[in-house]
Amino acid sequence: MHVEYAIVGGGIVGLATGLALLQQGVRSLAILEAEPRVAAHQTGHNSGVIHSGVYYRPGSLKAQLCTAGREALYAFCAEEGIAHERCGKLIVATQASEQGQLALLAERAIANRLSPVVVAGEQLVEYEPHVAGVAGLWIAETGIVDYNQVAAAYARRLREAGGELRTGWRLAAVRRQPRQLTLISATEETVTCSHLITCAGLQADRVARLCGVEPGVRVVPFRGEYYELAPEARHLVKALIYPVPNLHFPFLGVHFTRKIGGAIEAGPNAVLAFHREGYTKSRLAARDLFDIFGYAGFWKLARRYWQTGLGEFYRSASRAAFWRALRVLLPAVELAHLQPAGAGVRAQALGPDGQLVDDFAIVSGYRMTHVLNAPSPAATASLSIGQHIAQLAVADR
Repeated sequence: MHVEYAIVGGGIVGLATGLALLQQGVRSLAILEAEPRVAAHQTGHNSGVIHSGVYYRPGSLKAQLCTAGREALYAFCAEEGIAHERCGKLIVATQASEQGQLALLAERAIANRLSPVVVAGEQLVEYEPHVAGVAGLWIAETGIVDYNQVAAAYARRLREAGGELRTGWRLAAVRRQPRQLTLISATEETVTCSHLITCAGLQADRVARLCGVEPGVRVVPFRGEYYELAPEARHLVKALIYPVPNLHFPFLGVHFTRKIGGAIEAGPNAVLAFHREGYTKSRLAARDLFDIFGYAGFWKLARRYWQTGLGEFYRSASRAAFWRALRVLLPAVELAHLQPAGAGVRAQALGPDGQLVDDFAIVSGYRMTHVLNAPSPAATASLSIGQHIAQLAVADR
């Protein structure tokens, strides 16, 4: 099979990129997904939040694409009849020392074209009756959706537009030729293409190297573990409740998220995973361990944040510790309310200097475009990210 564009990776970003290319008039396109189904990893384990863009540095790709992508996603869900809700989010300062960060978030929100409402301590209960804090920031643009349903709709639209989607197709080798690339699968099937785009998520750096491109970063997996509130405690949360984050760190702290269907998720933590698909604590892989602990960038990161990392491992091991972190926001939550739920693994690109890559990262090679870092809000911004990647790929040809 020969196609103009081949996309390795059938997560939400790869699917959205395929849609964007077809909308731009590309005649032939194939998405090659290693797993038996699309959205098997980061997309399928997503918490379901439609992010507003409040946290992102104004002018960054994250900020620009989240703003456009959020509204495009709301419109897409309405067209497709996918259940979603623009429910809003309350960011809570639980102590006076956090109010400076809250003010900075309000400034970022305005710069990112949001309409934040600064909430005084006594007014917090008007938004979330059971929350505790000294001040808050209400972001009405935040919402919720099931991203599995979104990805399935993307896949259906892609097929209807003439794109091909192959699952169980794992890339094993790439052969460069004068006017095309030959992609070879683990089962020795071949696909030739004029241009390759990789949206490989947890395997992004490895796929780039397989294609002969040095990514300059290493993907380090972080597992986010969740609890759900027991049904009798669901009334404690109306929408979404978040703490004030450390803006120098890409993780947002444990929080409460209402899901489509009414369940309330509590979490996640952010614990180093010992497998790139390590959705359980017991899963590990020697190759992945070597990639983490054999990388100088990891040790530079660890020297700066070892205390934070130990705290995350402690909360992972202790349900009581996880509960105590949640009670800071919601004192009425009891230990008995916490029921074990799922987990996701975030593909976080890490530079050799020990810096976590904070923005979307995309590099080009010979007839190739590689997406190396596409963490949250990639699902929210998928339609705009897809358009951005498609434009870069077309320009590279």
